[in-house]
Amino acid sequence: MFKSTKVLPVMIMGAFIPGLRRKYPLREYFSAVLLVVGLILFTLADANTSPNFSIIGVVMVSGALVMDSFLGNLQEAIFTINRDTTQMEMLFCSTVVGTPFLIPPMLLTGELFRAWNSCYEHPYVYGVLIFEAVATFVGQVSVLSLIAIFGAATTALITTARKAVTLLLSYIIFTKPMSKQHAVGLILIAAGIMMKMLPDHKIPQKLRFPDAFVKQVKSFPREEKNEEYSDEDRPLV
Repeated sequence: MFKSTKVLPVMIMGAFIPGLRRKYPLREYFSAVLLVVGLILFTLADANTSPNFSIIGVVMVSGALVMDSFLGNLQEAIFTINRDTTQMEMLFCSTVVGTPFLIPPMLLTGELFRAWNSCYEHPYVYGVLIFEAVATFVGQVSVLSLIAIFGAATTALITTARKAVTLLLSYIIFTKPMSKQHAVGLILIAAGIMMKMLPDHKIPQKLRFPDAFVKQVKSFPREEKNEEYSDEDRPLV
């Protein structure tokens, strides 16, 4: 449920990242809220009992959500400032920076040795890990490409909509019963996506003509109109 709200902190965080200072129209915020609310309703439709929240868990998940929104906007800022940065370089640097933070806790808790022994006892796990690594690589490169082309907010909106499509396919494939809450959630998700896809009627700055050129174009019809006058039509005075 917390991960479903990722698009909102990404849009808010974009206004504070140096090099971006994104300002989104009210329509995009409203479409993001519709998408988030619809996905939460669809996700919690099967909950038979109310979830138990822990203060520590809420703080940790909220911190992870804030850092995740910061990372997406930071990557967009790097792509914007340095146009020569590639998706491979970004993925490599992100992995290298994160590795030192993962290895020490795994050594202290002994999880690294337990995982190594488990892989040694079950060799098929190596094949699963290789397949997962390749799939993760393709997914990360795709996400970074979306960030570089469309921005962090649009990428977060796409990944959030992907969760809705995954849930819907699970209900279709495994023939799960759908309730009214599922239908309301799907309607809100579809409304949010459609609102996001509405065209922006503002003309981009790059496509606008210079003011001097516009003045020259506006003066052409008057000159042609004056040239059409004959000697008889011209006033005597």
